Amino acid sequence: MAAEAARSAPAQACYHCGLPVPAGADWRAEIGGAPRAFCCAGCRAVAQAIHAAGLDGYYRRRPAAAGAPPPPRRPDLETYDLDEVQAAFTDIRQPRRSIHLLVEGIHCSACMWLIEHALAAVPGVEEAEVNLAQKRLHLTWDNRRVRLSALLGRLAGLGYAAVPYDPEIAEGAVRREARRLLYRVGFAGFAAMNMMWVAIALYAGAAEGEFRDLFHWVGLALATPTVFYAGWPFLRGAWASLRGRRPTMDVPIALGALATWGYSAAITLSGTRAAEPYFDSVVGFVFVLLVGRFLESLARRDAVAAGRRLLELQPQAARRLEADGSERMTPVRALRPGDLVRVRPGERIPVDGLVVEGEGSAEESLLTGESRPVPKRPGARVRAGTLSLDAALTVRTEAVLADTALGRIVRLVEAAQASRAPIQRLADRVVPWFVAATLALAAATFLAWLDAGAGPALVTATAVLIVTCPCAFGLATPMAVAVAAGRGARRGILVRDGAALEALARCDTVVLDKTGTVTEGRPAVAAAHEAGPADPGLRRRLAALEARAEHPLARAVGAWAGVDGPLPPVEGFRYRPGRGVAGRVEGHALVAGTAAWLAEHGAVVPLDLAAAAARAAEAGRTPLLVAEDGRARLLLEAEDRLRPEAPEVVRALAAGGLHPVLLSGDRRAAVAAVADTLGITRFEAEMLPEDKAAAVAALRREGRRVAMVGDGVNDAPALAAADVGIAVDRGADLSAESAGLLLTGDDLGRLAEAVALARDTLRVIRQNIGLALAYNAVMVPLAMSGHVTPLLAALAMPASSIAVTLNATRIGRRLREEPWKSSTACSPASS
Repeated sequence: MAAEAARSAPAQACYHCGLPVPAGADWRAEIGGAPRAFCCAGCRAVAQAIHAAGLDGYYRRRPAAAGAPPPPRRPDLETYDLDEVQAAFTDIRQPRRSIHLLVEGIHCSACMWLIEHALAAVPGVEEAEVNLAQKRLHLTWDNRRVRLSALLGRLAGLGYAAVPYDPEIAEGAVRREARRLLYRVGFAGFAAMNMMWVAIALYAGAAEGEFRDLFHWVGLALATPTVFYAGWPFLRGAWASLRGRRPTMDVPIALGALATWGYSAAITLSGTRAAEPYFDSVVGFVFVLLVGRFLESLARRDAVAAGRRLLELQPQAARRLEADGSERMTPVRALRPGDLVRVRPGERIPVDGLVVEGEGSAEESLLTGESRPVPKRPGARVRAGTLSLDAALTVRTEAVLADTALGRIVRLVEAAQASRAPIQRLADRVVPWFVAATLALAAATFLAWLDAGAGPALVTATAVLIVTCPCAFGLATPMAVAVAAGRGARRGILVRDGAALEALARCDTVVLDKTGTVTEGRPAVAAAHEAGPADPGLRRRLAALEARAEHPLARAVGAWAGVDGPLPPVEGFRYRPGRGVAGRVEGHALVAGTAAWLAEHGAVVPLDLAAAAARAAEAGRTPLLVAEDGRARLLLEAEDRLRPEAPEVVRALAAGGLHPVLLSGDRRAAVAAVADTLGITRFEAEMLPEDKAAAVAALRREGRRVAMVGDGVNDAPALAAADVGIAVDRGADLSAESAGLLLTGDDLGRLAEAVALARDTLRVIRQNIGLALAYNAVMVPLAMSGHVTPLLAALAMPASSIAVTLNATRIGRRLREEPWKSSTACSPASS
């Protein structure tokens, strides 16, 4: 049995010549650090001589011998499996890992479909999503079942080179690809111009004269390198997709070019006068297709360049202060937390950090979209990429490069640009059938025109092969989302993904949290009432208790207390959002919050303080009762001013078809006063975070599509419960994980802009899909009827993709400095 198994096993190939090694042969030697098998002593001796001469490159450069085993996986791919290597570019959540790859060779939505389906078929791959506009692949896999090197090898087998995405590497790759493509365009253009002179000569009478054959041979000489060099991207893409058994749109293009060239070459070689070659057509459409692909790549690069432009604003060097006080120019990537850097007036701040010396102002429109100066003094936070206007600042480094707020914004923009909106599913369903339909239509056209002759039939079928293209479908959504994400980032509107944009565009209800959203979020104590004799220590104890709470009202109480120096420790601290805080300070039981919170702790509220609290609520203020040792001792009236632009923004949203709802944890009288000022008829008060989430869920059960706007921390449950969550993130901390969109800066007008941007995006997506449908509906019948030549088809096919790309660049151009003052700013999306 063992002998039989040995005989049935495939023979090992000779390392030198590739022929099978005879059974039982033992001609072996160590070459290049590995044991090699040979078919005879002669091959072994030659291989040893080649190795001794240092000519091992022969084995890497020679064509693979027939019957030779496939080459081993490239060693450089294996290095990507090392954890220390992956840590630099991979999101590792054992055993699940994800990575963004830059993939060279993607040209159309069929390429996108091929890559996604080929990788999805690999056991262990959980997600493979390609962004056609950026030529990026987001890949998620189970590292226990499959290695990254195997997936990269699978891509290489399909004809696509992939490397971990890095903005600088990506930019270099784009430039190299554009340069290579430009060389091919130049060659094809040279051939097309000379081919034009050949065609003119033939049409002028040379086709009947003695120079006919010469001009045909000149045409063959020009067309052959045009097809096989300039047109190589189409041929390579077609072969790779056929080898992967998932044809892309390169297949019909390559088929049309090869068929036309082959037919024309056969006529030239045979010397027959019964038919004419079509070298001018094949050279012309290869040239035009290359020009179209080149222009399309430029349009895509400009449309998705927002992340790159943001990164360019971050300084790459900084003045680090040395121990002796001197300044030393240092690469930003070499800085560490705690390093001191000096920023001169007019310079961009290189790091995120705290000002330790100097007082001036900074322009932070890069992060917030607002151009007004922001005061900076010792203790103030500054952000990388912002501009120091009028003073020298010394900054203590907290974060650099990718870890800064600007770096996080760039990642958000890039993630949004790489995401897909749900409407993209239409294109995903269309593409797999498109190539097969194209080939079937071309075959039917060829057969229908065969009675007119093989030449006209071939030319007409070639026009059908070329004119049909699903690229416009594939670009319709990702280009629109990419442009919207970039435009939004420049206006302080950060989009996490395309689904959030589409959801916002379809919303009919907007739920607004009161504190920090329609109000400024910076409450201040406007009045204080004490019951009984004054206790100087009460302020200190209250300040210590409120310092433990993360809420704007707690900060307002701390500011009112005005305690300098260290605060006493707090024991048994308890905090309930929407109710209050409690704990023991210096031996006293302290409770601060609503009347219900005090009652829950058994505290008694004197009638005069209860009456004052009621009056404060009726006046639109927030009453805060403070009890010590079981009795209310203090009433603070906090006032959070309404944002000046809030009434106009709410009116603009309502005019755009969005029904406004106001939610708050404050007393009902205070919330009612704000709702009345804003013109909102539906509101809820005294709500806990879970109550807000339940209210949002109830609205959705009514059949409404809900956008929730809150601060991203206390409102996280409600943001997650909505169709789309929008976080007002004034500090550019970008910490609201539950939100699909983040509004940076201190301007509620960004909400109206976000709605306008989302609706504009959905409108353009619909236009793009309609444009792609109309193009194919018109051009395919015209090509089948013979009204479109291959050259005209080559002009039309990339033109559709370029039109979709250029249409996407219109998104967001109508956004103005105060768009909510425009009656059309939030108009519903329409096609």
